[in-house]
Amino acid sequence: MAIRVPINLASEPFRRDRPLFIASIAACLTLVVTLGLEINTIARERRQAASTRAGIARVNGQLRTIGSEQSKLDGTLRRPENSEVLERSVFLNELIERKSISWTRIFADLEKVLPYNLRLVSVRLPEVNSQNQVFLDMVVSAKDVAPVLDFLRKLEASPQFGPTSFVNALPPSQTDPFFRYHVTVSYAQKL
Repeated sequence: MAIRVPINLASEPFRRDRPLFIASIAACLTLVVTLGLEINTIARERRQAASTRAGIARVNGQLRTIGSEQSKLDGTLRRPENSEVLERSVFLNELIERKSISWTRIFADLEKVLPYNLRLVSVRLPEVNSQNQVFLDMVVSAKDVAPVLDFLRKLEASPQFGPTSFVNALPPSQTDPFFRYHVTVSYAQKL
């Protein structure tokens, strides 16, 4: 007995689904690989974030420890019996800072930038701020304004000096025929 398979090629034509099926499988495999890479990236970033959080927590703990030690030391220094020693120490440190500034070096550096037709009238004791920056406060005089402007340009161009600023200017008078300028400048002498 023969099995009859009813196939009518005219009503059910042969279709080529194999290339579409293979392309679908390739796309699915690509998506699965991409998903795996993304999961790996997310896991790595989470591990890095966790190690960063642990590092921040460790540094914050150290900061709290140092802060508590600093507050203990500050409390010890603020006691009445220690305040005199602290004040004397601050005074001596300020004296050492002032003494560490060389007047010979100041005048040698000023001599390099001072024009021939400008007089240096006075230089006050240099100020040292909390960042150990030295500031010179000086008065210069000249017969006209041009040497003063030249001096200021040379000061700002010099590696030993920094930005300058005018405090005030005095015109010539009957007793003094010179223009006087009060100038402040930062000075880069190493302490």
